[in-house]
Amino acid sequence: MTDSTIRSLFLPGPAGRLEALLNAGSPAATHAALVCHPHPLFGGTLHNKVVFHAMKALNGFGFPVLRFNFRGAGLSQGEHAHGVGELDDARTALDWLEREFPLPVVFAGFSFGAAVGLRAAHNDDRVDTLIALGLPAIPVPSTAGEARTYNFEFLRTSVKPKLFVSGSRDQFAPPGSLEALVATFADPKKLVRIEAGDHFFEGRLKEMRTAIEAWVKNL
Repeated sequence: MTDSTIRSLFLPGPAGRLEALLNAGSPAATHAALVCHPHPLFGGTLHNKVVFHAMKALNGFGFPVLRFNFRGAGLSQGEHAHGVGELDDARTALDWLEREFPLPVVFAGFSFGAAVGLRAAHNDDRVDTLIALGLPAIPVPSTAGEARTYNFEFLRTSVKPKLFVSGSRDQFAPPGSLEALVATFADPKKLVRIEAGDHFFEGRLKEMRTAIEAWVKNL
């Protein structure tokens, strides 16, 4: 059974301590998991609903699940670093998981958290499964006014199992755009579109969790 214990902690990050929560897993866990949150300058934190439901889906398999706040978010120290420094934050979290749990890692990230975390996890031997929720397939707004464009070319050669889950009405992955992007990625991979779901899976979080669970149960 899954241990429902939640542990609050701080990770020693490259720009200062990173606020984190660990949902404990089963002593017989086969994997550990890391979940990364959406853009902090638009309100993203480890308490985001999509992040929480992804954690619940993974913790339901008995996996210990780590969530953390990127630098400058919540109680994490440092300042937002436009996805560059945050890459090191994600690696810090993977390092911590390796020390605490000598298990293969399932990575999951939402939006900005997916864009950053995939870069950290795709070629990390400690990670054996990648899950991207609400992956931005087109340029998205930034606080500076110009659009941010994410590059996912590294997934063209990544042979790790990859699950992509997005709403059919995701404004950052309109019909056809995400399909075309995922088609360029190496197998194995799966794309699940949640009918009537928007970028935040509003009203469709249960369906998102079901998609994650259906994928993970075959690990």
